[in-house]
Amino acid sequence: MKIRVVYYSMYGHVHQMAEAIAEGAREVSGADVALRRVPETLSGDILKAMGAIDAQKAFAQIPICTIDELAAADAIIFGTPTRFGNMCGQMRQFLDATGALWSQGALVGKVASVFTSTATQHGGQESTILSFHVTLLHQGMIVVGLPYAFQGQTRIDEITGCSPYGASTIAGGKGERMPSENELAGAHFQGKHVATIASKLFR
Repeated sequence: MKIRVVYYSMYGHVHQMAEAIAEGAREVSGADVALRRVPETLSGDILKAMGAIDAQKAFAQIPICTIDELAAADAIIFGTPTRFGNMCGQMRQFLDATGALWSQGALVGKVASVFTSTATQHGGQESTILSFHVTLLHQGMIVVGLPYAFQGQTRIDEITGCSPYGASTIAGGKGERMPSENELAGAHFQGKHVATIASKLFR
């Protein structure tokens, strides 16, 4: 059972969440889990000006995802930072290149899930994931969220990400806040949840 965590991370927040997602998925017997990045569309000079170049070196060892890998997977968990309430341009460009998979029905019936990161508490945590789901539904995928069985969603003792639609983290206006213990726990839960569903469908 192949599970791929496909993400884009500029400053490392989504990368940390992706690692927690993968850890959770690996707890399910028979899960072959691997991290994959989508291609960068910004130049090195722009990334440097945005203060992102050093952070990206930390996960440069993660292979770039190919379109064929999507077709070979049983479940795909996508991670993207928010850009004005939607997925980032790098993820959008990657998904826009999957037209051939759509025409072949290559992703129909595969399990899909989404997690995200925003700068602020109400900066698109839910809209980013929900708008991402539209693409997945066009591909015929089975969309899985983060159920309230993850009780960290009901916490009111701290500011935290995560919603029924998927795990999320709040990065802060300058990216100074890394994922909290509760947010990473939500990501871990989501990874295991998706892998469990995929194992029932494909094993």
